[in-house]
Amino acid sequence: MKVKQGLLEDEDFWRDLESCAKLISDALLSGGKILIAGNGGSAADAQHFAAEIVATFNKEERKGYPAIALHENTSFLTAWTNDFGPDEIFSRQVEAFGKPGDVFFGISTSGNSKNVVLAADRARATGLKTVGLLGDNGGALIDKCDIALAVPSSVTARIQESHITIIHMLCEKIVTELK
Repeated sequence: MKVKQGLLEDEDFWRDLESCAKLISDALLSGGKILIAGNGGSAADAQHFAAEIVATFNKEERKGYPAIALHENTSFLTAWTNDFGPDEIFSRQVEAFGKPGDVFFGISTSGNSKNVVLAADRARATGLKTVGLLGDNGGALIDKCDIALAVPSSVTARIQESHITIIHMLCEKIVTELK
C-alpha cells in the first residue's frame, strides 16, 4: 500500500504518466501500434495491457487499436530460442513488426531483463518511441526509454502490484483520447 501511495503523491510520476498516455494515444490515433514485452509476471501484464487496448477497457464503444504482446507467438518463441537463444526474442519481433510511429513498451521489474533491454535498443534504432514500466532504479532499461515509469521499490510483488495499477491508469487516460 505504501508503494502505491508514494506513487500517487509523486508529481513527477503524474507528469510522466500523462506524457506516456499522450505518447501512446497519439501513436494509435496516427495509425501506429504498441509492441509490448515482458517476462514472467510482466508477460502477463503485457498481455493484459494489449487486451485492454485491442478490446475495450471500460466497455466503451470504440474501435479496436493494435497492441501486441510479443510473447504470444509460442511457435516463434520456441523456434527462435531453440536455434538462437532467448536474448533476441523480442528484438527480432520489433525488427519484423515495428516502424516509426509505433511505441515499444517494455515491462521489467528489475529493468535488467536482457531480452527487453535489447528490444528497446532495436526499437530506438528503428525509430520507435520507447516506454519502460520498471521497478526500483530502472536498471539498464531506464536509459533506453523516452519515458520511464519506475516503481520505487525493490520488492517484486509490490512492483508487480503497482504495474497493473499503472497499466489501468494508463488505459483510463488513453481511452478518453481514443473515443
